[in-house]
This record gives sequence, structure tokens and C-alpha cells, in this order.
Amino acid sequence: MQIILLDKVVNLGNLGEIVKVKDGYARNFLIPSGRARRATESAIKEFEVRRAELEKVAAEKLSAAQAQGEKLAGTSIKLSQKAGVDGRLFGSVTNFDIAEELTKNGYAVAKAQVRMPTGPIKVVGDSTVSVALHTDVVVDITVSVYGETA
Repeated sequence: MQIILLDKVVNLGNLGEIVKVKDGYARNFLIPSGRARRATESAIKEFEVRRAELEKVAAEKLSAAQAQGEKLAGTSIKLSQKAGVDGRLFGSVTNFDIAEELTKNGYAVAKAQVRMPTGPIKVVGDSTVSVALHTDVVVDITVSVYGETA
């Protein structure tokens, strides 16, 4: 299916590009989330009329994400979980736990924005986690996990 992108999509393209994607990806994700439209003649003409407005909105989102990224960069959060004597956690620290702690500290971060390259944290200590505030803004934070003996 040919679609026109209304926002930058990772590994697909930038605003205004006409790309070909699988039908299910377009119908089930890109179009309902407002990131794309079918690339019909009328949609392309309508996009060209609204192009400046969409680029301005995208630039505002990027600048807001960069400002939040500057505040968030280098932040360290502390979490405590029940742990055994050997330093292994009973359970794990997930992206939900990290997003919840960041929200308590005053940063508006969704669970989906927290990227954990090695999966959930299962040991006591410091770990580095990425937070993707925008497709172009990714900052690293430090998560310190302390163990509570049961």
C-alpha cells in the first residue's frame, strides 16, 4: 500500500515521503495512530496544502523533546526491590517501574519510551537505560537498584 507519512517514522521515512508498506502495517498502526494517510491524489494535494503547518508542529515536538532531554540527560533514579543474599532480585525492574519513578520525579515519560537493551534488570547495582523522547532524541539515565532483604 502506498502511504504518505505525516510524521517521521523510524526505519521508514520522514515527513512528506511517499512509501510503500505492507497493508496490515498501514491499516492497523500507521493510519489509526495519525502518522500516515493513503497516498491518493486528493490526499497528496491536501498534504501539500498543510505541509508547512505539519512541519511547524513536528519542529515544535522536536524542540520540546530536546528541552526535556537536556533536563533528563544524566539523571539518576533509585529503586528498591526485594533481593536475596547474592544480589539477585526476586522479580525484576521493568520499563514500567522506571517510567513510574521518572513520572514521580517530574518527568513526563511513558512506559514505551523507556528502552532496556538487555531486558529487565534482575540484579542489584547501577544500570544504564535509554529513554527515547522523540525519534531523534534519545538520552541515557542511570538506574540504581538497591536490594531489600526479605
